[in-house]
Formats: sequence, structure tokens, C-alpha cells
Amino acid sequence: MTQPCPCGSTLPFSECCKPYLSGQKNATTPGILMRSRYTAYVTKDVDYLIASWHPDCGAEKWRNSILESFTQTMWLDLRILSEIAGSHDREGFVEFSARYQEGSSNKVSVMHERSRFIQLNERWYYIDGIHPQSGRNDPCPCGSGKKYKKCCGQ
Repeated sequence: MTQPCPCGSTLPFSECCKPYLSGQKNATTPGILMRSRYTAYVTKDVDYLIASWHPDCGAEKWRNSILESFTQTMWLDLRILSEIAGSHDREGFVEFSARYQEGSSNKVSVMHERSRFIQLNERWYYIDGIHPQSGRNDPCPCGSGKKYKKCCGQ
């Protein structure tokens, strides 16, 4: 039986994100890189995460804190909210929400980020992100269908 990809696509892991994590393929869009990075967090692939950060970020210095986060965080699912082009053809943005649990807590939390990606030498890299604030009456980014104030905003 084939294992579904953690990124939430309908493809098996072996046909979806695994070729990116194994280095067989490079992500051709910011959205693909976002999905493969999420999968790297789920599968605890610190090498892929560091390699997919823009070289100017010096992500190797975060190796130990990333490894530590693997012991504390269980990622539950990913929702891509939007993927848009940047101010030039080598920049792109992906807004997403990802649900997770930390430690032994049963509380589900949501990470909502608008990530920025830069293409360098025909390869996409994650460079940074912001955490947009949801208004009380906005739809909750977790995908529940509820207003933010009645869901994750409590």
C-alpha cells in the first residue's frame, strides 16, 4: 500500500514530495517548495530544510533548534491558502496554514504564514515569512469554516 504524502496532495509520498527530499528533483514553483518543506518537517528531514533555505540565511546555524523542534512538534495538516507572484519573476509568495500539536498537549494550534521564496540559479529557496493577523470576523485560516473568533482566536 502506498503512503499518502503529508503535504495533503492526492499523490502518494513516493510520487509527490519524496523526489524533492531525496534530491532527485528541484521544486519548480514556490508552492511545490512549500509543500516539500512542510513534508520535511513532518518527516524530520533537517538536511532538506537547511538546503532549501536561501543561502544568505545561513540556516545551518539553526540545525540544533530545528532538531529540538522535531521532538516537540507533531504536524497534522497543511492548507495552501494562496500562491502569488512577487514583484519580479524570481520572487513568489505562498500563504498557508498548518495545524500542529506541541509536546504532550492535546491542544491543536495553527501556524499561519505568508512565506517568501526567491529563485537563485534556477532553484527556488525559502527566504522569510510574516504571520498575517486574522480579524475576529475573518474565516479561520485552519479551514474549519468558522469565524476566527469562534475557532483559533479563542
